[in-house]
Amino acid sequence: MIRDITLGQYYPTNSVVHKLDPRVKLVATLVFIISLFAFRSVSSYVLATVFLAGVIKLSRVPFKFITKGLKTIIVLLLITVVFNLFLIPGTPVLTIWKLTITLEGIQTAAFMAIRLIYLIIGSSVMTLTTTPNDLTDGMEKGLGFLKAVHVPVHEISMMMSIALRFIPILMDETDKIMKAQMARGADFESGGLIKKAKSLIPLLVPLFISAFRRANDLAMAMEARGYHGGEGRTKMRPLEYKSRDKAAYLLLVLYLLAMFLLKNFVKVEMWF
Repeated sequence: MIRDITLGQYYPTNSVVHKLDPRVKLVATLVFIISLFAFRSVSSYVLATVFLAGVIKLSRVPFKFITKGLKTIIVLLLITVVFNLFLIPGTPVLTIWKLTITLEGIQTAAFMAIRLIYLIIGSSVMTLTTTPNDLTDGMEKGLGFLKAVHVPVHEISMMMSIALRFIPILMDETDKIMKAQMARGADFESGGLIKKAKSLIPLLVPLFISAFRRANDLAMAMEARGYHGGEGRTKMRPLEYKSRDKAAYLLLVLYLLAMFLLKNFVKVEMWF
């Protein structure tokens, strides 16, 4: 399960998506997520599926590697589906004891599950095709206008970049600690929920100690190198829009236009 977390990992390969400006990928991810919630119809989700499949194909990241991250949200996905199945009023389809499954509940549960899955996959594609440094530069450059109202854009971007960079490191550390504890007779699988929670204590304590030690080492290294925030700092590779980035923005506009047309002129609705 620990190895299945792909958020924060970078998959190095030579693809068009990898070469795009990080600002383009940040905007595209935000627009894609918004479109999942703003355009609520079968036809819109078909277009979103085609768009996401095309981006995955262009990224050259193996689909199995991208979907590994879905294993970590199975519990959340099941809870979302179950709540929508039994709590949405409408036309009864099946009654189990005092709980009734409705047609509207089935439709809502299906679309909510698709939303959650596409949200995770879309976000994973962005992090898998963008290095933490590029992601920091893209956020800082894209949100630079907030500096006018004294928002510490550089510091916020740096914190998010460090957090993403530390996710795979902490996952590897967790895996090593678990294997060491299991070699000493620890059992993380058997027993009920309470017993499993108690068995995690020997895992969490050394993990927190390791995390604080790494954070302290990082802070000392940044201070030793004279790090002092965003003012006056230069970039080794300044971000500049190229023709492929402009083409990607055009494709994004066409995607939104198609979503709008499908919502208003194609009436294939199965919605709540």
